[in-house]
Amino acid sequence: ARLDESPVDLLLLDLNLHGRDGMQLLAASVAGSFHTIIVSANTEHALRAFEYGVIDFVPKPFSRERLAQALDRVTARDGHASGAAKFLAVKKSGKVELVPIERVLYVQGAGAYAELVLDDGRRELHDKTLEKLHALLPPVFERIHKSYVVRLSAVKALHAQEGSHYEVELDSGLRLPVGRTRYKGLREKFG
Repeated sequence: ARLDESPVDLLLLDLNLHGRDGMQLLAASVAGSFHTIIVSANTEHALRAFEYGVIDFVPKPFSRERLAQALDRVTARDGHASGAAKFLAVKKSGKVELVPIERVLYVQGAGAYAELVLDDGRRELHDKTLEKLHALLPPVFERIHKSYVVRLSAVKALHAQEGSHYEVELDSGLRLPVGRTRYKGLREKFG
């Protein structure tokens, strides 16, 4: 509850909580607006932690260098996690729900939040910014605009309109804007 009361930039979490369920706390923490690094001797939890969307897992005992490396991941401008996340945890009516990343078509920035748009049309609000969520998503997601990150396999076509106006068309027919600076890179990806 203390995490909800004070703004946090980064959480270092030990999953060994004297018998309490660390994975439940992990799910709640990755749903937050901050990045999470696990510091734990329980390396058997590492894989699951990455699937939940942590930036790094630092096994105990650790060196100062190893911890510094984990912190660098958070501060790096393109601070990408391992890309091993399989879920995005969203808070819904006081509970945490895990949304499988494979269901996410695109993510739209909404100020301090981001909106996940799923393959069935559902929308889920996430407490992380678009920037922070993009860092957790696997490389199949591409930033196409300051407000959008899209799953590349969901893109059917790239369109250039008059007046340097660019869009991607998804398989569903929906069109999303493409930033001018990102168009050339996208065009190369689509050949």
